[in-house]
Amino acid sequence: MEEENAPRHRAALPGRIMFTRLHRSRRLRRAKPGDGRMLEDLRWWQTFTRTQFFLDPDESAGRPAPYAVDVRYLATELEGGKIAEGARHAPVALHRDGRQVHIANPPVAFEVEDGVIEVATSTYGLTRMHHTPTGGGTARPLRPHRRSLEGRRARFGDRHPGASRAIGLLAIVVLLLGLVVMLPQAAELVTSLDPVAERVGTFTSPIQLPGWANTALLVAGALAATERALTLRNHWLIDADTTWTAFT
Repeated sequence: MEEENAPRHRAALPGRIMFTRLHRSRRLRRAKPGDGRMLEDLRWWQTFTRTQFFLDPDESAGRPAPYAVDVRYLATELEGGKIAEGARHAPVALHRDGRQVHIANPPVAFEVEDGVIEVATSTYGLTRMHHTPTGGGTARPLRPHRRSLEGRRARFGDRHPGASRAIGLLAIVVLLLGLVVMLPQAAELVTSLDPVAERVGTFTSPIQLPGWANTALLVAGALAATERALTLRNHWLIDADTTWTAFT
């Protein structure tokens, strides 16, 4: 049985590689030219609306200049829903050696000398801020600004690794619990619609929580999703409510 399945597995790899390349190529085309303006430092009052990440120079990889990715979560609203070349506020801006070279709406991929920088966001923050080397090596997260929420969370993890792991596991438990509760409730809601009920019948969720419990679970889920975003963790099942961003 193993010998029979092995060729099928190997044959599937080229298709997966092709899909990844097409997916990345589409995101590369999202980038628009920047206007060369200098990178503005992150201010304390922008803690919840803006973040920055850095990719340090690496002469051995052929990347002599530093890169910075500036993310402004409210930029789309400030620009009237759509950005254009030269926009004052860009959702994502790539800076090389301190000067803006590209702007884009996320999700986007920026080409650099030795690979690409991939950026994706969700309702709760970032889902991806990684550098993927040319040739498909291991993707690594960029370094967050020390005053950003991501930078503060990273320092907490360095200083208190045990507590950091416990918080990460608790976030997973909360999100999975929310998924367990949400799916049957969603099925009950959908089957309550007359066209659906006529075809498949109705479904009653076996999980019935009081209003206060649903509200508490909703708030806990939002906090857990934010924790996952601050640590750049994303899984198609655990973070099901933001998984769709990976396919846009």
